[in-house]
Amino acid sequence: MLAVLEALTLSTDYLAKKGIESARLNAELFLADILECKRLELYMQFERPLSEDELNKYRAMIARRGKFEPLQYILGYTEFYGYRFELESSVLIPRQETELLVEKIIHDCKTNPKTQILDIGCGSGCISISLAKHLTSSQIIGWDIDETAINVSNSNAKLNEVSNVQFQIRDVLQNHFPAENKFDLIVSNPPYVSMEDYQKTQKEVKDFEPVSAVTDYGNGFKFYERIIDISKQLLIENGALYFELGHHHAEKVKNLMSEKFDQIELLEDYQNIPRVIKGVLK
Repeated sequence: MLAVLEALTLSTDYLAKKGIESARLNAELFLADILECKRLELYMQFERPLSEDELNKYRAMIARRGKFEPLQYILGYTEFYGYRFELESSVLIPRQETELLVEKIIHDCKTNPKTQILDIGCGSGCISISLAKHLTSSQIIGWDIDETAINVSNSNAKLNEVSNVQFQIRDVLQNHFPAENKFDLIVSNPPYVSMEDYQKTQKEVKDFEPVSAVTDYGNGFKFYERIIDISKQLLIENGALYFELGHHHAEKVKNLMSEKFDQIELLEDYQNIPRVIKGVLK
């Protein structure tokens, strides 16, 4: 019977040979999930023997990861902005850089806690729900074209015990939006990878994450252009628009926004890449 340390060592070697980045961390996270403990707690039970059932579950997880299936889909959850979010393979995995977008909005909304917020392309609900947890007097609506995403978002709202958020199926490229639907701010992390760049993405993204949540099947600017175009129908006077930016997108998106927005701000991530852009409706 394998003990914890031996299982970790064998699994780390296997994943590393398959070309999986952070092989040891992956091996530890899978085993901690199975043993229902924190990852660092594994170090206090290296000699603990694993049961046959535990080993079978562990081997299945390691085998899936060895085929480059993302860790988050195998576990069925991830953490974002300090909260747990359930995931399905038809929903984009939340990224750490998106936390910067959430942080910026929370900071800006301190002076107006009753903000009406629209999240376009809500996916797992990570942006909407994180905002709802911090901006408890706000009302937040999340839109997504995919019914599974809406179901996952609703499940995550219950998991994180927020009631000031709701999710709706909307196709932002097709729907007509009545003038009475006015918001204080719009936030979106749209599909911004160009089809050309999509072909070069890592296997975890290209083979497993939903294509329509990653790329717009074009040059990467389709959703920026559309959301900017309908912004006047959706925002109140002096309403704000926040986007997450793809690599090398900042200058063009800034130019697109400058036609209808002023007070444009760019915020860099921890790699000094422009990651968030904000503008105020003229």
